[in-house]
Amino acid sequence: MKKQVARLTCLGLLLLVSSCRSNSSDTNAPIEITLSGWQSNPNESKLLTKVINEFEIKNPNIKVKREVINSQYMDVIRTRLIGEVAPDVFYLEAFEAPTLMKSGVLEPLDGYIKPDYDIKDFEPSLINAFKRDGKLYAIPKDFSTLALFYNTTAFQNANLKQPPETWAELTQFAKRLTVDTNRDGKPDRYGMGVAPELPRQLFMIKAFGGTLVDQQNYASFASPNGVKGLQLVIDQYRRDRTVAQPSDVGANSNSEAFGQGKVAMAIEGAWAIPYLKDTFPDLKFATAEVPTINGKKGTMAFTVGYGMNRQSKHKDAAWKLIEFLTSKQGMKSWATEGLALPSRKSVAAALRYDRNPLYAPLAAGAKYATIWQSGETLPTVMTSFDNQFVSALLGQQPLKDAMQKAQDTANREIYLSN
Repeated sequence: MKKQVARLTCLGLLLLVSSCRSNSSDTNAPIEITLSGWQSNPNESKLLTKVINEFEIKNPNIKVKREVINSQYMDVIRTRLIGEVAPDVFYLEAFEAPTLMKSGVLEPLDGYIKPDYDIKDFEPSLINAFKRDGKLYAIPKDFSTLALFYNTTAFQNANLKQPPETWAELTQFAKRLTVDTNRDGKPDRYGMGVAPELPRQLFMIKAFGGTLVDQQNYASFASPNGVKGLQLVIDQYRRDRTVAQPSDVGANSNSEAFGQGKVAMAIEGAWAIPYLKDTFPDLKFATAEVPTINGKKGTMAFTVGYGMNRQSKHKDAAWKLIEFLTSKQGMKSWATEGLALPSRKSVAAALRYDRNPLYAPLAAGAKYATIWQSGETLPTVMTSFDNQFVSALLGQQPLKDAMQKAQDTANREIYLSN
């Protein structure tokens, strides 16, 4: 990571000296630009292809070559940026954005945006995720928060009338929903599933005033306030034995464990809704906002934007594509699949996501969610956290010790990389 950032930084400095905004060719020959991203769902891919076709009809002098990269996506993009062969436009996760924005390999988009584009229609927190030093480097295409998914049949059988509103209630509900009929010491169904990774636990760190990193981007999650929120999950798993991680029940993900009926509740994102409907059509489930912790609402928000390669030879054409895909019309065309929520407030309202019982809790979370992003050191912090948090979850060491070890390891690596 250190070498990649250094190389990207060097490339960025060269670009700052030599780069200038290049205009598309004036010849009649069609310009070809490349759009790279991943494919989450075949139906979503078909919708995106449809929108791109509409773009090409409106812009007959521009052809879009779509490239799907599903394996180690950001590693591929970083390597191509270093090798100066990156696509013109590409998906950019907020998680990865700080490093690339700092390195100068992204084209600032502010100069391309016109008043009628209505940039204020986007959720402010999503726009801010792609800003650095007052400049905007990507346009958020969509996002998802986390919500509580619960099995309504299991709730009925346990005589639970409504979803829990507080984490204390959730803890009690998880006990009532845990079922062991074989008496083998391992429940046939756990009350709740947990994904033991930092992207799903950051809001727990913040619940009692903890912080992930300090002002210098050094890890700070091992504070007493940070550990206090995480301890809630550890206690459910170790003491109550009402919570399972996917590997405990032979599942690949929290969504799969929930769909198979092996956990009665799970905290998941919008992507789980079409997956559950398609893969487990007999499952009856509902969603609710994540229960409050310490009297405060909390959840996570994950967003992806369209970024432009600063070395693109067809920047005007690249912007036209980004503008079309993130326009009200373009966004509405492909956002109907429901894998994520549209980043434009007007499109979300037009598609009535705030009135859809399954999506409304996810939409509501946008107002108070923590964006999954925290500076260039986040990959290092995440790796150290995940390794030690799983160790504490399995009872190999106390949570406090595990978090201190994770924090020390991360900060040592951050220090050496500076």
